[in-house]
Order: sequence, then C-alpha cells, then structure tokens
Amino acid sequence: MKTYQILLLSLFLFIFSSCEVIAGIFEAGVWVGVLIVVAIIALVIWLIRKATGRR
Repeated sequence: MKTYQILLLSLFLFIFSSCEVIAGIFEAGVWVGVLIVVAIIALVIWLIRKATGRR
C-alpha cells in the first residue's frame, strides 16, 4: 500500500507542476466563495421580504 502511495505521489509530481495545482485550488476557492456570498445575499433578501410580509 505504501509503495502504491509513493508511486501515485511521484506520478502527480511529474504530471502537475506546483503552480498549476495551486492555481486550480485558488480558482476553485474563488468560485466557492462567490457562490456562498450569492447564497447569503439571497437568504437575507428572502428573510427581509418574509419579515415585511411582501411576496
């Protein structure tokens, strides 16, 4: 099992450069953050409309 993990890690190191991996992580993080902010804004608008009785 340990040999398999080392082989897999070595394969990833040769296939992906560290800059590409880090860029992918940050790009995914940005989109997740944008989606969370949009969801929070939608929730706040919904709560305000519910509290004021508007539809």
